[in-house]
Amino acid sequence: MDRNVIFEIKDLTKTYRTGDVEVHALRGANAVLYEGELSVMLGPSGSGKSTFLNIIGGLDTATSGHVRFKDLDISKASEAELTQYRRRYVGFVFQFYNLIPSLTACENVALVTEISTNPMRPEEALALVGLDHRMDHFPSQMSGGEQQRVAIARAIAKNPAVLLCDEPTGALDSTTGRLVLEALTTINEELGATIAIISHNASIRQLAHRTFYFADGEIVREEVNKKQLTPAEIVW
Repeated sequence: MDRNVIFEIKDLTKTYRTGDVEVHALRGANAVLYEGELSVMLGPSGSGKSTFLNIIGGLDTATSGHVRFKDLDISKASEAELTQYRRRYVGFVFQFYNLIPSLTACENVALVTEISTNPMRPEEALALVGLDHRMDHFPSQMSGGEQQRVAIARAIAKNPAVLLCDEPTGALDSTTGRLVLEALTTINEELGATIAIISHNASIRQLAHRTFYFADGEIVREEVNKKQLTPAEIVW
């Protein structure tokens, strides 16, 4: 695995204020992520995982601390610079698919390729997730797992360096979830994309090169997995 650093995160904090109430979502998180790495982030609700992912993805900004993506300090970036960063480098996959119901699978993916600088063909992205035979189907004609794989195809169609996934199997049963994880591991292996997956399901850590454990807004431990299992091998 390529050990070039892609993200360097130092002393990351995020505080949300509502009136006189302060919520400390992150309390000084530190991490290094490497190119081509598949990492899993585990922890209870409210431990800071999603906030962490949103900040490194440029969807949110930190209260303090630094996030460096390669040579770009995104913690100091303007809104315009963050928009360009997200457009060029980052793909997002969420628990809910956010597909446009009136568009086919291929058309949903094509929406991203039209605004990207170096996209793959929508048909190619759908083939990578095993859905080349469903490209002319609408979301209502597909299962939840298929819709999630369309969402993954949409995220990777712009050839992102980074794919950030927030509970991508959270709404799926174990059989369907494995199909989604197979799509993600294929993308990691074939495209070399750096992938970070948030999950409440601790068994998913068996797929990862490394696992980060979150608690109370901090990364309290990281674990190197010396042998990665395939999605078919993990105990759900």
